[in-house]
Amino acid sequence: MKLIAGLGNPGDKYAGTRHNIGFLIVDRVAEMAGLALKKKNFQGLCGVGRIDGVEITLLKPQTYMNRSGASVGSALKSLGVDPGDLIVIHDDIELPFGRLRIKQGGGHGGHNGIRHIREVLGHGEFVRVKVGVDRPPAGGDVSNWVLQNFSSKERKSLTALVDHAAECVRTTLVEGATQAMNQFNNRDLSVT
Repeated sequence: MKLIAGLGNPGDKYAGTRHNIGFLIVDRVAEMAGLALKKKNFQGLCGVGRIDGVEITLLKPQTYMNRSGASVGSALKSLGVDPGDLIVIHDDIELPFGRLRIKQGGGHGGHNGIRHIREVLGHGEFVRVKVGVDRPPAGGDVSNWVLQNFSSKERKSLTALVDHAAECVRTTLVEGATQAMNQFNNRDLSVT
């Protein structure tokens, strides 16, 4: 069993924001697996199924970004999933819009959702699919930036980005993180 958590904030107010790219990608992975994320459990919305024979639980924490660890930790414990079988999908302002980076372990990089997951687990030894949402313009506030909707130019490429990221998650599940890193980290996937 693998747990795939896409990070974001609950509610319509945040639906189209950069911070919610993890939710969008988990929704796309759910479509690939023919799942509905309607079951309320682990302080989130979840669904259970398979992708290419791999048993998965998809999770969209409903705790707000800064408390994501409560939902993810609860799911890991209740499902008996090893943290090494956790994949977390989240936005990353250090990557240009459209760029993906798969990472095994490491620090939180200033991302509060990842920070809280690390606090709850006591370590960061899980796979992350980092999705580039770019930095705010010079002098712009990062907190405001990630809570803004994507620009009209970005929205034109958003479907392609979400599809790329969902395929990256599938590759990570089926072929492993190293293969996904080789396939997705070493080529320019920017779609703008």
